[in-house]
Amino acid sequence: MIYSTPTLADQLRALCREEDGCQLAALNFELPADGSVPDWLELLPAGETLEGRDGRAWRNPDPAAVVRRTRDLRRDIPLDWEHATELKAPKGDRAPAAAWIKELEVRDGAVWGRVEWTEDGAESVGKRHYRYISPVFLFQKDTLEIQRITSAGLTNQPNLYITALNQSGPVQEDSPVKLSAAIRNALGLKDDATEDDGVQAINQMKQDKDAAEQAKAQAEQDKEAAINRATPSLDKFVPRADYDSAMNRTRELEQKLKERDEAELEGQIDAAINQALDDGKITPATADYHKAQCRQEGGLERFKAYVEAAPKVADDSDLDTRKPEAGKDTALNQEEARVAALFGNSAEDLKKYGG
Repeated sequence: MIYSTPTLADQLRALCREEDGCQLAALNFELPADGSVPDWLELLPAGETLEGRDGRAWRNPDPAAVVRRTRDLRRDIPLDWEHATELKAPKGDRAPAAAWIKELEVRDGAVWGRVEWTEDGAESVGKRHYRYISPVFLFQKDTLEIQRITSAGLTNQPNLYITALNQSGPVQEDSPVKLSAAIRNALGLKDDATEDDGVQAINQMKQDKDAAEQAKAQAEQDKEAAINRATPSLDKFVPRADYDSAMNRTRELEQKLKERDEAELEGQIDAAINQALDDGKITPATADYHKAQCRQEGGLERFKAYVEAAPKVADDSDLDTRKPEAGKDTALNQEEARVAALFGNSAEDLKKYGG
């Protein structure tokens, strides 16, 4: 799989930005002694702690994470001669590839890479011009945890680290690494600027950018708040007159519904009371009492249940339909006699004209 490769300046700027606090290191593995050209190479041995020949050690607690972060670069990993990618390329010198690492996988805790050799690279290994392979990896300076593999190189120097990268001579860990002209110009640094100066400049740029973004976001929030205060949103606020009008309409509607319900209930109560009177289940003297009870919540239903179970307490007198027997005289009662006396009528007059 082929991916577009960023420029060296882009890669180093990204390295400083995304891997701040990291450092490069390398290990060595001996190639097959029979002169064969392997397709797969062991890049990181198994084990949580990796120890170099000079006694220094790094941590590799999660080989799968190393593989994943390396794959995230979305490019093939160069395998060169004597770490030219790390040492010569930043200075603008040639750094041809002896091979390309195309795939990575974890085998029993070790990280392996599938290699596609160039013609010159295969010859260097097949004729045993080079006997060791040295993968270069990025590790966190404070925790010594390996982050990802950056490159690999053919070398005959049996040891290792950082600036020297397997070249002979003592390791100069404190020697400042000068930046290339392209990076110095991009960052606006002096000609003698070191890697530390570059990291500081990039960190300052990040801080300035973050501060500018925060100020912009705060300004947008202040602007929106001012607009909201000046013109309240209609989905949150309504004019007072509209609110009062709506509340008045609501109260009027509630009152009309209440009156309708009360009138309907009163009609039902009258019907139930009259029916109970007709059926002789209650007496007229208790009608008002039962009406008052029916107006209470659930009272009408209780009254209906009571009437259904109650016996008759008053029989029909049939007084409105009863007639005196024909030909039979009836004496005037005291009330009739009193009325007749007031008008100067006799009992015979009442019988004759009173019906």
